[in-house]
Amino acid sequence: MRLAVFSTPLLALAITAASAATRQADLVVYGCTSGGITAAIQATRMGRNVILVCPEKHLGGLTAGGLGFTDTGDKSVIGGLSREFYHRVWLHYEKPEAWVWQKREQYGNKGQGTEARDSANRTMWIFEPHVAERIYEDWIREAKIPVVRDAWLDRANGVKKQGDRIASITTLDGSTYAAKMFIDATYEGDLMAAAGVEYTVGRESNRTYDERWNGVQTGVLHHRHHFGVLPAPISPYVVPGNPGSGVLPHIGTEAPGNYGDADKRVQAYCFRVCLTQVEANRVPFPKPAGYDPREYELLLRIFAAGWRETFQKFDAIPNAKTDTNNHGPFSTDNIGANWDYPDAGYQRRREIVADHVRYEQGWFYFIANDPRVPKDVRGQMAKWGLAKDEFTGTGNWPHQLYVREARRMIGRYVMTENELTRRRPTPESVGMGSYGIDSHNVERYITPEGYVQNEGDIGVSTKGPYQIAYGALVPKKGQAANLLVPVCVSSSHIAYGSIRMEPVFMILGQSAATAAVLAMDSGVAVQDVPYDQLRARLLRDGQVLEGPR
Repeated sequence: MRLAVFSTPLLALAITAASAATRQADLVVYGCTSGGITAAIQATRMGRNVILVCPEKHLGGLTAGGLGFTDTGDKSVIGGLSREFYHRVWLHYEKPEAWVWQKREQYGNKGQGTEARDSANRTMWIFEPHVAERIYEDWIREAKIPVVRDAWLDRANGVKKQGDRIASITTLDGSTYAAKMFIDATYEGDLMAAAGVEYTVGRESNRTYDERWNGVQTGVLHHRHHFGVLPAPISPYVVPGNPGSGVLPHIGTEAPGNYGDADKRVQAYCFRVCLTQVEANRVPFPKPAGYDPREYELLLRIFAAGWRETFQKFDAIPNAKTDTNNHGPFSTDNIGANWDYPDAGYQRRREIVADHVRYEQGWFYFIANDPRVPKDVRGQMAKWGLAKDEFTGTGNWPHQLYVREARRMIGRYVMTENELTRRRPTPESVGMGSYGIDSHNVERYITPEGYVQNEGDIGVSTKGPYQIAYGALVPKKGQAANLLVPVCVSSSHIAYGSIRMEPVFMILGQSAATAAVLAMDSGVAVQDVPYDQLRARLLRDGQVLEGPR
């Protein structure tokens, strides 16, 4: 449920949802993320009726919200509906009319990256945001799945249970949705939490699951998103070297804690912004309300130290655009500004989203316009701007905040780095992941030596694909017998760093829906679905459950 940045006030109930009458379905999917879409499609293909209840206005989560440069890992283990989506992307870009701002041959083969050679299985993994959203809209329309948009769960009173089964959910406009099965496909896990399912937020200690890369990670500098990449340390103080002068913005004053210990900090969020240099399609960076150039003083010190990697994550997508991501010590990630987001109420979440919009828009505007920015960097940034033909309803700014991690269920089985690195076997596979274990920074702090440093950024290879357990999609027995959770899956913080990729969410959405239908067919709780039946159906529908031996 990545909050729509420009949505109308929820509590005003100006929500264009369904009427207040109760609507019935076999399956209600709450959350129209990429995983929610595949869940709805799969259940429909298995002959069940589905209602998609969306807090979002736009389908597809971050896949349609700016993350067009897909984090894939080993593409050979991406199967089923997830792979079908990327095949549909390929079909779109096979059309000459798809190439408006760039010739196909100029883009080349960057987006293909697939072993398939026959046209029935070709895939493309890199795409424009509006293309992804259109594919999801077409998919849902073809399947004739009803969608209720801008419909927000009443988290206080909207989940009615009969014993350990959810009977219905009610949204803030008073509409009620009853079903035999429910799937929480939000990025925040709001339905899961409101239903009383156990979950956690933040980082476990390394001792909790016998892990190495969980908890506080002071001294671990894996990528180039830290101050250790600079030739000299940077002072965090307004007057360099003088603690009495105060601390610069976006630097915390609390000590990070001991290495490996647990905390409630959450890895940083940002927007995956779509930029272009094509003048006819370029909108200059807006100056956000509340802009204060003093907020970016630390960035000036980084530039003065010689940093020149500003544009290294302007990843190319079709039609001369980018999927722009965080890179460097002080970039688009609003580090430390989201710790209360997972459990926050809707109003507080809207405030956090707005703060991220202001921070990131200000970051681009500052670099492109402030005369103190080195001329070579400022001149290059000024050539870029927002893509005019993307996110046309929200001022060309993404409608989805990249909520990299929020709540995580503590389910029947907890995925940890031990399963991902195959130190321990994974039971009852329902899909595979393979992207590296990846956490963004969670905080920016002052070292004992009096310098600024980032903490929490981890990048560890899984050394190949790994299996994901069915038990990670279902609550513990007795908590919710008819709920599956394919996005806020049961995993440790560091394991979620790999599982949290959009292709995997689509895989797990399909598998969750398959299990939901089998549970309905057999009249059993989701915890009791016979795995041999589930496995057989998943394989029949193209899921990849085992990697190459």
